[in-house]
Amino acid sequence: MGKIVFFDIDGTLLDHDKKLPLSTKKALWELKNNGVYVAIATGRAPFMFEDLREELEIDSFVSFNGQYVVFENRVIYENPLNHKELGRFLDESKHNSHPLVFENEKGMRASVKHHPYIETSMGSLKFPHPEEDSAYFIGKKIHQAMIFCEEGEENFYIEKYPHFEFVRWHPFSLDVMPKGGSKAEGIKKMIEQLSFDLKDVYAFGDGLNDIEMLKAVGTGVAMGNGVPEVKKHANLITTDVAEKGIWNGLKELNLI
Repeated sequence: MGKIVFFDIDGTLLDHDKKLPLSTKKALWELKNNGVYVAIATGRAPFMFEDLREELEIDSFVSFNGQYVVFENRVIYENPLNHKELGRFLDESKHNSHPLVFENEKGMRASVKHHPYIETSMGSLKFPHPEEDSAYFIGKKIHQAMIFCEEGEENFYIEKYPHFEFVRWHPFSLDVMPKGGSKAEGIKKMIEQLSFDLKDVYAFGDGLNDIEMLKAVGTGVAMGNGVPEVKKHANLITTDVAEKGIWNGLKELNLI
């Protein structure tokens, strides 16, 4: 079947200014020209990286940290959060003054009109504060939520919500997904569809939500700017995203 490479977005495909380095774009074109399949694996919602997919001509992706998987523009796997649990979670987060953001493939809404933690966290992704609609989850599939609180404050929820998985991605924010959900699970769903050998599956990442993915594939590559914990689980550590990290990593793997 050939080879496939999954790329995280923030800090991996996009640099520290959320821009796509020219060396990365060239590397991906060369990769595709060499017959290697290219896919994205991200914690982002699909609508948050539509422009990037168009620019790179990529139509297969694992989004919401594995909860919504698309192969060649066709949805092949969905794993939404439990509605009943979400309702209880919203009530308790309101009581603790920790706002939420609900996400699905079409959009996202916040549980409050405005909160500085939401503005700061979303701003780091170059996105505005979502509109308020605390009932957005009712009657819809919610593939991921975000809770906004300081480090350590999530422990209250981790103990009370064993069916949820919590992964911090910002000093003020955590992704919330179904227990056991991860980019690794989403990747498994895609490679099952394509019948790839595990030894021919590669992944590049830099954040805590990439650890399971790097461990699950044949070759996991950590970016030079990755957090120390991620580097511990990588087969290869490339240079910083701003120092031709993707290009250098693919070169070292002899994929380009």
